[in-house]
Amino acid sequence: MAKPETDWLDALRSLMPDDADTAKPEAEEVPEEKLAAQKGRVDIILDKKGRHGKVATIISGFDIDDEQVAVLASKMKSRLGCGGSARGGEILIQGDRRNDLAAFLNSQNIKNRII
Repeated sequence: MAKPETDWLDALRSLMPDDADTAKPEAEEVPEEKLAAQKGRVDIILDKKGRHGKVATIISGFDIDDEQVAVLASKMKSRLGCGGSARGGEILIQGDRRNDLAAFLNSQNIKNRII
Protein backbone atom coordinates (compact mmCIF):
# COMPACT_ATOMS: atom_id res chain seq x y z
CA MET A 1 0.00 0.00 0.00
CA ALA A 2 1.31 3.45 -0.91
CA LYS A 3 2.13 5.96 1.82
CA PRO A 4 0.20 9.25 1.57
CA GLU A 5 2.35 12.13 0.35
CA THR A 6 1.83 14.30 3.46
CA ASP A 7 -0.54 14.31 6.34
CA TRP A 8 -2.88 17.22 6.95
CA LEU A 9 -0.65 18.87 9.61
CA ASP A 10 2.27 19.01 7.19
CA ALA A 11 -0.03 20.51 4.57
CA LEU A 12 -1.09 23.23 7.02
CA ARG A 13 2.50 23.93 8.04
CA SER A 14 3.44 24.40 4.40
CA LEU A 15 0.90 27.25 4.21
CA MET A 16 2.53 29.11 7.10
CA PRO A 17 5.52 31.39 6.46
CA ASP A 18 8.83 30.04 7.70
CA ASP A 19 9.36 32.83 10.24
CA ALA A 20 5.89 32.51 11.79
CA ASP A 21 5.88 31.77 15.48
CA THR A 22 3.58 28.78 15.94
CA ALA A 23 3.83 28.73 19.73
CA LYS A 24 0.95 30.16 21.71
CA PRO A 25 1.62 33.66 22.98
CA GLU A 26 2.28 33.92 26.70
CA ALA A 27 -0.60 35.45 28.63
CA GLU A 28 0.42 38.85 29.89
CA GLU A 29 0.05 39.24 33.60
CA VAL A 30 -2.32 42.06 34.33
CA PRO A 31 -1.68 43.59 37.73
CA GLU A 32 -4.73 43.67 39.96
CA GLU A 33 -6.03 47.15 40.33
CA LYS A 34 -5.49 48.21 43.87
CA LEU A 35 -8.70 49.56 45.32
CA ALA A 36 -8.62 52.45 47.71
CA ALA A 37 -9.45 51.40 51.22
CA GLN A 38 -13.10 51.67 52.14
CA LYS A 39 -13.10 53.30 55.56
CA GLY A 40 -16.74 53.10 56.58
CA ARG A 41 -19.28 50.34 56.66
CA VAL A 42 -21.52 49.54 53.69
CA ASP A 43 -25.14 48.42 53.92
CA ILE A 44 -26.56 45.45 52.01
CA ILE A 45 -30.27 46.01 51.37
CA LEU A 46 -32.88 43.76 49.73
CA ASP A 47 -35.24 45.76 47.51
CA LYS A 48 -38.23 44.83 45.35
CA LYS A 49 -40.22 48.05 45.18
CA GLY A 50 -40.83 49.31 41.65
CA ARG A 51 -39.31 46.19 40.08
CA HIS A 52 -42.52 44.33 39.20
CA GLY A 53 -41.96 41.76 41.94
CA LYS A 54 -38.34 41.04 41.05
CA VAL A 55 -35.78 41.22 43.83
CA ALA A 56 -32.52 43.18 43.76
CA THR A 57 -29.75 43.52 46.32
CA ILE A 58 -28.38 47.04 46.76
CA ILE A 59 -25.05 47.87 48.38
CA SER A 60 -24.77 51.49 49.49
CA GLY A 61 -22.62 53.65 51.73
CA PHE A 62 -19.34 53.64 49.79
CA ASP A 63 -16.88 56.43 50.49
CA ILE A 64 -14.63 55.60 47.52
CA ASP A 65 -14.99 57.23 44.10
CA ASP A 66 -17.45 55.97 41.49
CA GLU A 67 -14.77 54.46 39.23
CA GLN A 68 -13.58 52.18 42.01
CA VAL A 69 -17.16 51.29 42.89
CA ALA A 70 -17.61 50.22 39.24
CA VAL A 71 -14.45 48.07 39.41
CA LEU A 72 -15.70 46.45 42.62
CA ALA A 73 -19.12 45.83 41.01
CA SER A 74 -17.45 44.17 38.05
CA LYS A 75 -15.51 41.86 40.37
CA MET A 76 -18.71 41.02 42.28
CA LYS A 77 -20.68 40.23 39.15
CA SER A 78 -17.99 37.98 37.73
CA ARG A 79 -17.38 36.18 41.04
CA LEU A 80 -21.11 35.61 41.69
CA GLY A 81 -22.11 35.00 38.07
CA CYS A 82 -25.00 37.44 38.08
CA GLY A 83 -26.03 40.74 36.53
CA GLY A 84 -26.06 44.17 38.03
CA SER A 85 -24.91 47.74 37.70
CA ALA A 86 -23.01 50.46 39.52
CA ARG A 87 -24.19 54.06 39.50
CA GLY A 88 -24.48 56.92 41.89
CA GLY A 89 -22.10 55.35 44.41
CA GLU A 90 -24.31 52.26 44.78
CA ILE A 91 -24.10 48.74 43.41
CA LEU A 92 -27.24 46.90 42.32
CA ILE A 93 -27.02 43.09 42.02
CA GLN A 94 -29.89 41.10 40.54
CA GLY A 95 -31.53 38.61 42.89
CA ASP A 96 -31.34 37.97 46.62
CA ARG A 97 -27.58 37.57 47.07
CA ARG A 98 -27.19 39.19 50.50
CA ASN A 99 -25.17 36.40 52.14
CA ASP A 100 -22.96 35.88 49.07
CA LEU A 101 -22.24 39.60 48.87
CA ALA A 102 -21.45 39.80 52.59
CA ALA A 103 -18.92 36.97 52.19
CA PHE A 104 -17.38 38.66 49.12
CA LEU A 105 -17.10 42.02 50.89
CA ASN A 106 -15.51 40.34 53.91
CA SER A 107 -12.92 38.76 51.60
CA GLN A 108 -12.15 42.26 50.28
CA ASN A 109 -11.77 43.60 53.87
CA ILE A 110 -14.84 45.82 53.58
CA LYS A 111 -17.02 46.07 56.68
CA ASN A 112 -20.68 45.44 55.95
CA ARG A 113 -24.05 44.76 57.50
CA ILE A 114 -27.17 43.17 56.10
CA ILE A 115 -30.32 45.23 56.58
